[in-house]
Amino acid sequence: MSIATKDRARAVGTSLTGTVKWFNEAKGFGFITADSSDGSKGTKDDDHFVHYSEIKGEGFKTLQEGQRVSFTSCNGPKGLQACAVVPR
Repeated sequence: MSIATKDRARAVGTSLTGTVKWFNEAKGFGFITADSSDGSKGTKDDDHFVHYSEIKGEGFKTLQEGQRVSFTSCNGPKGLQACAVVPR
């Protein structure tokens, strides 16, 4: 099992931190790159799909490229998904 696969298995169902890779406000989705287990910036294998409905907070829910977030890693229909996203 590769390190990325081990990190991915560790990530599902756990609280993580990461950085917004991109977010399309018009479509309401984007991707977050989770930090690696050693705290360094992750790779594309650490990317989590994020939907605006998972962003916690009041009012218009959006994220900005480069913004730091905390979230729970979940299994989505097409791979890793960010759940309960809290902007920092």
